[in-house]
Amino acid sequence: MLPAGAGFAMKLILIDDHALFRDGLSLLISSRLFPSGAPVQVLETGSLSGAAALLRQHLDVDLALLDLGLSEHQGLQTLAAWRAVAPHVPVFVLSADDRPEVILDAIDGGASGFIPKTVQAKVMQDAIHHVLAGGVYLPELPARVAPATSSGLGFSGRQADVLRLLVEGKPNKEICRRLDLSESTVKTHLAAIFRKLGVNSRTQAVVAVAQAGWSLKSTPSH
Repeated sequence: MLPAGAGFAMKLILIDDHALFRDGLSLLISSRLFPSGAPVQVLETGSLSGAAALLRQHLDVDLALLDLGLSEHQGLQTLAAWRAVAPHVPVFVLSADDRPEVILDAIDGGASGFIPKTVQAKVMQDAIHHVLAGGVYLPELPARVAPATSSGLGFSGRQADVLRLLVEGKPNKEICRRLDLSESTVKTHLAAIFRKLGVNSRTQAVVAVAQAGWSLKSTPSH
């Protein structure tokens, strides 16, 4: 781990209660995933309480890598507890359990991506860069929804704004507040988004965006 105060390109927080895994992944991230430019600082902790303490010291964390099997919580309860601590920090779920229902439930719970612990370094590199660019990363899933393509969908500016916040895991009330829209207007936009993506739920919309490989950037308010 690099000392505080260095010229870091970004900061990641790695939350996993296996010290050997943390050390190995931290070294991999620092030496191979971001080999050029300013160094990456990887903050390490084995618990959510430790992560909360680190966040109080480091207000500029760009991304969290979260193991679902911590001693304090298990499974998706871990993700829910983390989102309560740091709702504005994008989070990648790390797990040895890569069943499709677990992956989709993690995305539905607000994760920006899901990385099985069995993936190769290059896959993890591409996944992290994709999420940092504003996208959502999923491992390959059985075809539950048809992959979306960007051509011909014709999202309006506001629909794109709503879709971006939906992908970030924001509930309707938060989307209303962020975009200064009424709840009925947000629901109308969501219905149009679902129709254009050919899906029936928020989770399926997120999966469709991930399968299409889109990076949804913030757009100016209208």
